[in-house]
Amino acid sequence: MDKRTFMKQMTLAGLGLPFAKLTDPQNPATLTDLKDHITHYSNIPPAALAEDEAFWTGIRGQYSLKPDYINLENGYYNIQPRPILEAYIRHVREVNYEGAYYMRTVQFDRKKTIAARLAALGGCDPDELIITRNTTESLDMIISGYPWKAGDEAIVAEQDYPAMLAMFSEVEKRHGIVVKRISVPNHPESDADVIAVYEQAITPRTRLLMVCHMINITGQILPVRKICDMAHAHGVEVMIDAAHTYAHVRHTIPELGGDYYGASLHKWLSTPLGAGILYVKKEHTGKIWPLFAEPDNAAAGIARLNHTGTLPVHTDLAIGDALDFYTILGAERKETRLRYLQQYWTSKVRNVPNIIVNTPADPSRSCAIANVGIKDVAPADMATHLLQQYKIYTVAIDYPAADVRGCRITPNIYTLTSELDKLVTALREMAAHSA
Repeated sequence: MDKRTFMKQMTLAGLGLPFAKLTDPQNPATLTDLKDHITHYSNIPPAALAEDEAFWTGIRGQYSLKPDYINLENGYYNIQPRPILEAYIRHVREVNYEGAYYMRTVQFDRKKTIAARLAALGGCDPDELIITRNTTESLDMIISGYPWKAGDEAIVAEQDYPAMLAMFSEVEKRHGIVVKRISVPNHPESDADVIAVYEQAITPRTRLLMVCHMINITGQILPVRKICDMAHAHGVEVMIDAAHTYAHVRHTIPELGGDYYGASLHKWLSTPLGAGILYVKKEHTGKIWPLFAEPDNAAAGIARLNHTGTLPVHTDLAIGDALDFYTILGAERKETRLRYLQQYWTSKVRNVPNIIVNTPADPSRSCAIANVGIKDVAPADMATHLLQQYKIYTVAIDYPAADVRGCRITPNIYTLTSELDKLVTALREMAAHSA
């Protein structure tokens, strides 16, 4: 018996009632339960733990999951585990109880404290980061507030998020700029293949380049730091769409090298809906026009971009609870498990006739998200069939301009390999019928 098998058996033997309590759907689940569960596995390296279904079944016990379908569309919204959900509800009650007193006295200091914690996780200065509602708000604030002049150029990709592409179209019409669209190869042989596509679009008039850290439709991780270094060498600023990598793929914001960075927290940090962040490098904060003006221009630095009126502040408070959950679980454990899950199912279908995987096979170029299509089957029909015939919920992706047609498959930390086995079976059967 090898060491890993022995440790697993000993751990399961020692869990007993605490493990049963943790996985009981009627139990409210607490961060203490999470800590206790992880303690039993603390000596197992993340790479070995990624394959341990007993450990992840325990983590699954922290969630309330709808039994009607297997949810493989976690890329849109990572539902909150019960400890965060219960904390969020408590914050709603507390703010409602204190009313205007809360809003006029402690609201701003508490939000600043939470923002500082987010900045710490991102490895940046607290004066460079603000809380927003989502990635779209964060990046559209930069796109619309950038000091454009007629004739300036911007570079975007066909694979970028539609909301940001739409905002670039708006400023193109409003300011007379030129927006150039490139297309990122789905299966690059090297980083140089990706970098070259962006570099070839740069001219002396290029001011801003937008790049996804992880492409939302395929899950491909781009060599962002190398792209930023290349762009800066040409005098071009870079805005990073990190909607799918903050609290998913370990990194710090400064190490990516971008000038602007936006992310959604209700994705991989699992906060309540309507939470995001915007990072602006200090030297740029003064030149971005705010979305909403700060009264009397009282705020300095990045705070001048953060006047948005009255908001559901209990969401901000729940960010702190989500950070606690993420910290206890462990960033490396989470990322390693998510990459394992994606590799688990994609490795079983990549060479199956009529199945098209639109995500790079190299594990370093993706993590949880992947995209799969069936030859001659429309993505919408594929998604409908997966739900109706196999009770698997996902999302259709149909981007002909980006050469991506299929379904985006996004497991979460509560997803079990047995559920992915059902996906593999479904894909193989659908592929056989499409022949």
